[in-house]
Formats: sequence, structure tokens, C-alpha cells
Amino acid sequence: MKTHILVVDDDTQLCNSIQDFLEMSDDCKVSLAFSAEEAIRKLKASDVQVVITDIILPVMNGLELTEQIKKNYEADVIVMTGYSHDYFYEQVIYKGASDFVFKPIRMEELLVRLKKVLRDQELAKESSRMLKQLEAMTITDDLTKLYNSRHFYHQLKTETERAVRYKRPISLLFMDIDSFKHYNDTYGHPEGNNILVKVGNAVRSGVRKTDSVFRYGGDEFTVILPETDAKKSEHAARRIVKAIASAAFSSSTGKKIAVTVSIGITEYSPDEELSSFIRRADRAMFSSKKKGRNRITSLYA
Repeated sequence: MKTHILVVDDDTQLCNSIQDFLEMSDDCKVSLAFSAEEAIRKLKASDVQVVITDIILPVMNGLELTEQIKKNYEADVIVMTGYSHDYFYEQVIYKGASDFVFKPIRMEELLVRLKKVLRDQELAKESSRMLKQLEAMTITDDLTKLYNSRHFYHQLKTETERAVRYKRPISLLFMDIDSFKHYNDTYGHPEGNNILVKVGNAVRSGVRKTDSVFRYGGDEFTVILPETDAKKSEHAARRIVKAIASAAFSSSTGKKIAVTVSIGITEYSPDEELSSFIRRADRAMFSSKKKGRNRITSLYA
């Protein structure tokens, strides 16, 4: 996809010259605007990577336009001016411009500055991608690719505060894979890891996109269900049980393995401590274990 450049100047001859030179010299698309107001209309209508604007424009000047662009759009700005004694580099950069060139324009210099701005954009995007990857690594479980327990506490606090603010219900599911130690002891840890991954996928497939699934630790999983009371959460729990029952579990030798989970459900009570909310879900899960495993138990405050 070609880089989209927008040139803004009330000098139509200069605009056309810049357009011809840039489109001939670089793999880019160049649009023209002859006022700041026309530039804003074009910014709204299409994706523009760089705006090259004169400072002296009718009605709204180039510095005001630069402020609008930096406030409302993703584009970088290169400012042009023929009045070096009136406008200084620091002033232009303070307004948000990425670079500054004097008139009369030397096309080769403009091209060099444009390429630098585009190169800086790519570096910024790459840095942003790397930061997002690092952030994902800190909140994601390496094995199952679900959210981890560290993120669970942060997300639970956020969701319960929202539930209280809007007076909406929120529920929590805790689940534990039944007899997981036996699987590990019988088939080995690599096979146990395969079970964890498949169970995680099944849990994720059994809930809504608005629900958050976490590997809480070991063979325990938890689900935060916003806008859902404990009664409705039982439907989600049954979907999870059904998804796990439908999944094909087998050892490396091809032997089929029956995998079940014990699930505990509870609903948040406004103003209670999060630790109390979590413990109640945990107790509900252990109650399912005591009843013979492969059970769903709801426990209310």
C-alpha cells in the first residue's frame, strides 16, 4: 500500500510541483489541499501518513492546522515557511510538527526529510508492537495462552468496580481438572501439559467473548463473567462441561483419556472484599470435589 502524503498550500503551482516530484521520486500517493479547512476534510475522508503544510494559509494557519492534526489524527507534519525570521524551529516543533523546511523549497531536501519522518514512523510502530508483545507476555500463561493469575487480580478488580458503579451483576467460576495428578503420574508431564492446553481451549470455547478466561495456577482455571448472575453462570458452566466432554483427549500411545472438571460458581456481593469473593468461588469448587467430582456447585454470599 502506497504512503499517502497530503500537501497543503494556497500556492497551486508549488503544490503541483511537489506532487509531481514526490510521486516520481518515491512510491507514494500525493493529495493536495489549498487551505487548512480543505486539509481537515481530506484527513477525515482518508488515511494520511504525512501532511506537508505551509504556515501562511487563509483563515486557519499551518501551526493551528498542525495542532489539530496532532490532536485528532495519526499523521506526522512537515511545516514549510518562507518567513524564517517570524517562525523558529522550536516553536514549530512545540506545536507538534515532526520537521521544518524553508522556502524556496529544495525538492531533494524535502524528499530526504520526508523519508526521515516515514522511517521514524516505522521505528515508532515497531517499538509499539514490541511493547504490546512484552505486555502480552506479562499477562499471558506461556502454556495455555490464556490470561495468567497476575492479570486475573487486576481484571477482577476492574470488572467488580464497573459492576458496582453500574449496579450490574458479576460472577466468578473456579474449576479444577479432576484427578490431574493421576494423569501426570500415569502419562508424564508432557501429556499433562497437553491436557491443560485442551481444557483451556474448551473453557474458552464455552464462554462469551465478553468473559475472561484465566489459568489460575497448576490445573486450576477461572472465568470472570460480567453482566451475569450466579444462576445464568450455571449455563456457562454447563457449556464448559459439554465442551470438555466433546474434546478428544488421548495419550501419545492413542489411548483415550476421560477428562472432567469440578466447577464452583459464586456471584459478587457489593462492597465485599475481593479475597472473600475469590475464596467463596474456591470453596464452591471444593464442594464439587467432595460431592464426587465432575460437578457444578453454586455458593452464595
